Amino acid sequence: MLQGWPPPVLDPAGPYATSVSLLSWILFGMGAAVLVIVLVALYLALFGRPALQAKVGGKTAIWVGGVAFPLVVLTALLIYGLSLTRHLSDPITGNELRVRVTGEMWWWRVAYLDGSGREVVQDANELHIPVGRPVVLELQSADVIHSFWVPRLSGKLDMIPGRRNLMRIQADKAGVFGGQCAEYCGGPHALMGFKVIAHQPAQFAQLMAARMARQTSAAPVAAGAGAQLFESTGCSSCHRIAGTGANGLAGPDLTHVGSRSSLGAGILPNNRGTLMGWIGNSQAIKPNNRMPPYTVLPADQLNALATYLEAQK
Repeated sequence: MLQGWPPPVLDPAGPYATSVSLLSWILFGMGAAVLVIVLVALYLALFGRPALQAKVGGKTAIWVGGVAFPLVVLTALLIYGLSLTRHLSDPITGNELRVRVTGEMWWWRVAYLDGSGREVVQDANELHIPVGRPVVLELQSADVIHSFWVPRLSGKLDMIPGRRNLMRIQADKAGVFGGQCAEYCGGPHALMGFKVIAHQPAQFAQLMAARMARQTSAAPVAAGAGAQLFESTGCSSCHRIAGTGANGLAGPDLTHVGSRSSLGAGILPNNRGTLMGWIGNSQAIKPNNRMPPYTVLPADQLNALATYLEAQK
């Protein structure tokens, strides 16, 4: 089982998820209380003394229990819930880490932004954040409606084509937190996972410095045959690797693919065997995804490609 998966939904690891979890428990409690009241009323209506049956079925009980009580309780819960979770979509103040996450069919495009909103580091399917610092996610979609949800770090929010929605997340401890697309988006929707990896601030700063430097440096070539195959088989027309001629935007950015913990949007561990299998026939692993199968490639060529991609970190 992949680390951080399945994501527990009522085990908050940050302040924004804590408010959602608290509201959830309140709703569970209120739901249980209403169920008990309804069951008691039903029992009295069926088996109570005639005087109690008359009261339960009378106009006063209907107006109080069927109109006034739900109106007051639901209104109070709505106001309290909105006040409790209003900070989840607070506007950008300038002190947060900013990341743009774009939902694709069926993976996640990730771009780290500078203070002016310019993309400085590209990645896919996982997000690295510092412990204890708020992160503002700019959520958008490139095709259909998706929904971003990492339960231990925040609530969930839809990603709607043509619209940018803001959501805050924060991790109060280091770790790996699993997420999932929470809006049915067709095809392999259930296999559209996500990971957030929280680092101590010093480690996160080192990671980002290395990745920003990598954006302008030449790509490491672990095996010349792999680099040539990446170009000749058409991989570069769909994928980008910084420091090379590969500038495709149809598929995930592969500049840091060798350092990712998973493949296929969180469904496979990232190692030589799974990487070869994904390149050779991803359709057998994640049916209907948009990467064509390369079943014509022999094992030695798949190994060369996997070796080349493993070096991209």
